[in-house]
This record gives sequence, C-alpha cells and structure tokens, in this order.
Amino acid sequence: MTETTILRGRLLRFAGDPFEIGAEAALVYDEDGAVAMRGGLIVDIGSAAMVLADHPDAEVSHVGEALIAPGFVDCHLHYPQTAVIASYGAQLLEWLNTFTFPEESRFGDPDYARAAAVTFFDEQLRNGTTTACSFCTIHPESVEAYFIEATRRGVRAVGGKVMMDRNAPDTLCDTAQSGYDDSKLLADKWHGTGRALYAVTPRFAPTSSEAQLEAAGALWAEHPDCVMQTHLSENHAEIAWVGELFPGCPDYLGVYEKYGLLGPRAIFGHAIHLTPREIDRLAKVGASVAHCPTSNQFLGSGECDVAGLMRRGVDVGLASDVGGGTSFSMFQTMKAAYEVAQRRGISLSPVHLWWLATSGAARALGIDGKIGNLAVGMEADAVVIDLASTPLIRHRMARAETLSEVMFAQIVLADDRAVKTTISGGKVVYDRPESN
Repeated sequence: MTETTILRGRLLRFAGDPFEIGAEAALVYDEDGAVAMRGGLIVDIGSAAMVLADHPDAEVSHVGEALIAPGFVDCHLHYPQTAVIASYGAQLLEWLNTFTFPEESRFGDPDYARAAAVTFFDEQLRNGTTTACSFCTIHPESVEAYFIEATRRGVRAVGGKVMMDRNAPDTLCDTAQSGYDDSKLLADKWHGTGRALYAVTPRFAPTSSEAQLEAAGALWAEHPDCVMQTHLSENHAEIAWVGELFPGCPDYLGVYEKYGLLGPRAIFGHAIHLTPREIDRLAKVGASVAHCPTSNQFLGSGECDVAGLMRRGVDVGLASDVGGGTSFSMFQTMKAAYEVAQRRGISLSPVHLWWLATSGAARALGIDGKIGNLAVGMEADAVVIDLASTPLIRHRMARAETLSEVMFAQIVLADDRAVKTTISGGKVVYDRPESN
C-alpha cells in the first residue's frame, strides 16, 4: 500500500482567479497548514490539526517557518537556448540569427541534447518550477532528450519539435512533410506517456511555409488534446515581416487562424502588439497568451497588457522565455511582470503575480485541473520557500506585517536561494544544499 506523506508549515494556495474575484478572496492561507500526498496526488489539505488527525500514520515533514506553495509553472521557454542566456546586444530577429540558430543547430547530436536537458531540468527544479512548456529544435533527438530527462526526474513537461522550413539556416530547416511526419511520431510516442504532454510547435509564421502551417494545423486536428504553441506579435519588425509574407491575412493571428492553429489549448508567446480583432478572436476561441516580461524587456520588444487581456477574456500565464528571458527564477519573472504593469499604469498585487506563475500558467496550458494549485485530487507538485534566504530578505521580513508584504518581498528580492525543496508528483526532486 502506498504510504501517505505530509508537509506541514505555512500553506498558500488559491480559491480562484484574482482577476475575477479579487486578491483577498482568491488567496487561501494557513499559518499552520498541511498537505497530505499519496500516489503522486494530494489527498488532503487544510489546517495541520485537521490533516494530521485524519492521517495519524503518515510520515510528517515539518518545514518550520518556510512557506509551502504550488510548484511554479513556466508556460513558454526554449530549453535548447539555455547555453545562450544572457547573450548581449540584439533585438529579436538579430538575436535569433546571431545566437539562437547557431546553438540550436547542435541539437541533432543526441549527447549534446541530453547534456542540455540535464542542465535545463537542474535549473528548473532548483528554481521551484515543476512544469515547463518548452520549444525543442527541429531535431527529434532534442525532443527525445527533453522528455526522457523529464520522465527520469518524474516531472510534468510539455514540449514539441519545432517545425521550421524556411527563413532559417539549412541546418535548422525541415520540410512540410518531414516536419509533420516527425512531429506525428513524437506525439504518438510521448503525448500522455507518464506526465508528458506533446505540443504541436510551428516556431512562428515567418519560418514556416504555407504548406507547413497547413500540415501543422492538420496534425493538431488529429491530436486536439495536444497543446499548440507558437509566437505572436513580439516585435514590430516581425509583425511587418509577417504582413509581407502573408498579404492575404488580416493580421498576424489571422495567419494561424487560416491554417487551423487557433483554438482552445493554443498558447501564443508574447502577444505584445495585438490589434483589437486579434484580442477578440483569442478570447472568443479560448486561446491563451504567455507573458514573457524579462525577455520582452531584454530584447526591447515592448510591454504586454496583461490586465487588459485578462479583462477582455484572454487567459494569460507567466513565462520565463529562457534564453531570450534572463532568469529561470519565477520570482524574478514575477518582479519583471510587476514592473511592466507599473509602466502601463497598472499595479498587479502579489496575489495576482503569484497566481499568474502557478494557476494562471496552468490554465493557459489547459491543465489547471491537474497542476498549478494545491487541492485534493491535483498532482502533488509543490515548492517549499525559505522566507529568509538572504540577509536582506531576513531584514525585510522582520518588518513585514501582512502576508501580502511577505509575498511581495519574495517577488522583489528572492531567487533560487529561496527554494528549499521542490516536490513533483509527491516526491522530492530538489533539496537545497545545507551550505546555503
């Protein structure tokens, strides 16, 4: 019989979407709480007194003054770009050609892809991220390496082979047919295997011919429970390029719409410079946006109107977009999202930000019933956060009078050092070294 384990400590979770019901109503907090886990799922949660009484034989881990929270969900990034994070001096299209494409060309080597996947998941788990949705490269080897390593770690992972048959180096081009064939084989193999979910992945409209976009749409129609991930309206030069390549479409989103790549479980990275028509279509069909604030600032792309999109009915999740993004830390990503909103005259509360990095990102991927929160029946993915991980944070915590202050100080000041333990599927997958 599977044993029950219990985490006891300060406990944070969500009762709903703060953009709909307000921050105060959305947050649930127990000063002395507990979450009981068995068979990879949460089987009980609430006050420690209640949970411990209901599970007297369970193994209990008391985390002291640390905070137990849902594992972070990063809904848009590029694991093959880990080695080119923090590469200097370019906007989007130049950055792709100078740094990204040369690095991605190396992922046809299974050993190179395997080593990159190991480093990537080390960073994810060290930062408390328990689910990632990643672009791979055109090479099936890159997808195999990604899912094999995720399976070995026991973490949930979403990803797919990039489809890209033009406007890229020859070393990174497939064809409409090979892109379809390779992606179909990978989807048949990995989608729903363990905790893996496949994502149909045309990189972005400029690097796919009309034939390839049509093939990608056909593949998604054949596998409608897969995610569909791509990029949308990140950069003004990119948008102008799309207009030249697809003159018959009303706008950038209209390209994807034409080829059957718009609907529920579609997630579009960036979506900064949207037209009113595009926003209306995203909301009407139930598609989502991945907000990538560190990347958008680093590459000078612009500022996504998160609050405006949510108000118009478009689901938004938070994402690091490594390697254009500058940190694997969702604390740093939340901080950047706060700063972007401030410049737009909007103040996102700590609850809104934390929700975007957990439940919101899970909803953007269409799997909010499985991950992104701590609730009975959900997968037991959690992070234990040291609320005094540095001298400065410790100093600030001594003056924090509310939970909102505690959360916000972590968002602004914390990084990977704050992550004491990462738990995926009820098992410890990262423990911070004692020397920290």
